[in-house]
Amino acid sequence: MRKTLIILALIGGTLGTYAQTVEELKADMAPKKDSLVAIQSRINAIQKKINAMPGWKIGAFGTIGGSISEFNNWFSKGIPSSSAGNIGFTVNSYANLKDDKFFWRNAANLNLSWVKIDDKNDPTDDDTFRQANDVFNIISLYGHRLNKKFAVSTLGEYRTTILSNFNDPGYLDIGVGATWTPIEDLVVVVHPLNYNFVFSKGDTVFESSLGAKVVADYTRQIGKISFKSNLSAFQSYKSADYSNWTWTNSFGYTLWKMIGVGFDFGLRQNKQEALNYALNNQTLPGPTPTFDTVDNKLQTYWVLGLNYSF
Repeated sequence: MRKTLIILALIGGTLGTYAQTVEELKADMAPKKDSLVAIQSRINAIQKKINAMPGWKIGAFGTIGGSISEFNNWFSKGIPSSSAGNIGFTVNSYANLKDDKFFWRNAANLNLSWVKIDDKNDPTDDDTFRQANDVFNIISLYGHRLNKKFAVSTLGEYRTTILSNFNDPGYLDIGVGATWTPIEDLVVVVHPLNYNFVFSKGDTVFESSLGAKVVADYTRQIGKISFKSNLSAFQSYKSADYSNWTWTNSFGYTLWKMIGVGFDFGLRQNKQEALNYALNNQTLPGPTPTFDTVDNKLQTYWVLGLNYSF
């Protein structure tokens, strides 16, 4: 009995010492956490001052995603024996020159992906990788400052696909107007005088026209989070049928060093592209599609995968 009491006393003393030690460690850790927060706040303040200084600012981040699968005699699916795969990536890069009297902002966006599915029971099927997403966009904006928030500016923007229909169509916007920078990371461009050059091969529905250009871009990094949102819209003065807009978004969260998870999505409406697709893919007999009858559906894409920040 005496031995039992001694053992229980020792266990109780050990647990009490352990509990006391844990509480002491937690109490000792609390002010250190506060110190880390204070240090990070000072680092963020210094970084903000660095970003506000004149000179070049260059950076890039992107997302890569992919998957592979294989089924054998899985009779509950339409193709019991098959292998499939997909891979895609996006890259967002920028090079911005900042000065007290002017600025020059340059950015590029690339989004490519491929998919394949191989029916092992059909030797005639296409088992190669085929293109899925295909987006390329480059933009350059120069502005002469009137004050800290407003500038007279000129912009050039080029958009196309590059895997199979390079420059068919391709869009080149060149215009002049004003740029508003209300905060450090937001740029709003309004160019009432802009010409939208549309390049295409053969006899197509695409047509160039004069119009107004609006671009809004917000790019920022907060700690481990980086994101970019860009809206580019053209309103044709000749006809609303020649107008178009594209909105792309990229998000990244760093998990370890420069590696994390990323999500990209984009939206677009372009009636010229919709009509061109309808004319090239009309299989059923019926009236020929026109601008008045074509269904100008919303175009979308998204990519989810690993993210890498440069």
